[in-house]
Amino acid sequence: MLLCVSASHKTASFELLEQLSTHTSALGPAIVAQGAGVQGAVVVSTCNRFEAYVDLDEPLEPASGTGAEATVRAIAHATGVPAASFEGSYRVVEGNEVAEHLFSVASGLESVVVGEGEIAGQVRRALKTARHEGTTTPELERLFQRASETQRGVKNATALGRAGRSLVRLSLELADSRIADWSALRVLLVGTGSYAAATLAALRDHGARHITVFSPSGRGERFAHKHQIALSTDLPDAVASADLVITCTSDLAITADTVGEQTPDLIIDLGMPRNVDPAVAAKGVTLLDLELIRLHAPLEELQATDAARQVVQDAARRFTVVGEHRNVAPAVVALRRHVFGVLDAEIDRARGKGDDDGRIEQALRHMVGVLLHTPTVRAQELAEQGHADRFSDAIATLFGATTQAETGSESEDDAGTAASA
Repeated sequence: MLLCVSASHKTASFELLEQLSTHTSALGPAIVAQGAGVQGAVVVSTCNRFEAYVDLDEPLEPASGTGAEATVRAIAHATGVPAASFEGSYRVVEGNEVAEHLFSVASGLESVVVGEGEIAGQVRRALKTARHEGTTTPELERLFQRASETQRGVKNATALGRAGRSLVRLSLELADSRIADWSALRVLLVGTGSYAAATLAALRDHGARHITVFSPSGRGERFAHKHQIALSTDLPDAVASADLVITCTSDLAITADTVGEQTPDLIIDLGMPRNVDPAVAAKGVTLLDLELIRLHAPLEELQATDAARQVVQDAARRFTVVGEHRNVAPAVVALRRHVFGVLDAEIDRARGKGDDDGRIEQALRHMVGVLLHTPTVRAQELAEQGHADRFSDAIATLFGATTQAETGSESEDDAGTAASA
């Protein structure tokens, strides 16, 4: 069973999301270590979203509490945020609804700026991290791979990507009213990660030419050389020389002490946790941070959003159906094993009584094929309705046929043959 514990800009305060994003421990392994039937976990952590996707055993162990409780305990332990503070700021998505939720998130439908593109890469990186930490499962792999496919489908089939704007571009649009000539602007970019690269591209689209980079991690030289921009190794001096400062790094970079008497006109803080101490505003600097940017997010482009949601819903439905078909396949195999075991015994009996021409064997095999057809079709129908367990229970009750793990191709071949019988 899949489960998601989700805290986002829709449910949690900016301050809480900031606290959650500062975790230093590996969250996936921490969640798996909680037990409670937890088989795997993938954590998606962005500037406006903190989510844990968990693969649970069924049934859960009652003594260990629910998977959601185990996940919240792990989050509290790894981030230092008390579970009591987290209470009321997250929602739990379970079962078949998890796929639609993640597909919506990956497609930008749940973002501050609907349709923004950065989240797709963040979702892919979350899966990559989980693989590195060894916390994925086949079902989580399937979930996240289908999420990326759905995001591409939304992008190609709808106008959402063109209607949506990233936080970077929205922040620059908000800054437009204060900037007369982007080409003359002296810009300082603090940070060298993927978000910094996206910011640089957006700045150039606006016409900015004089861009300098400073890297708190010391990777500025490589970034500057790659993107053909200037490099500064003195942050206070670079801030004093800039008209616009944009920060997109992982830690606090600019404090009130960093800003001297000569100040930039505007600082845009795109970091999570925040890169700029709010106290810099007392020095006469206009500070535009994620919380303020969020307040100016545009209304959804209704037509594009509706079309995108339809793509997401269709993809989630297919994900569920495939999963249910996989769930019912072992029961179909168990039924076939039982029936063909009885058939083989009857064929041996017929041969012992003189079925030399094989007519009895042929008749028996035909009859079994006819008899298996209806329950096999019914199994697929129940699977598509989310009731694969009913078929499994019926097979066990009527025939005492129990399912067992099959090697991949054998199970699928048997189930497929039964479906065509």
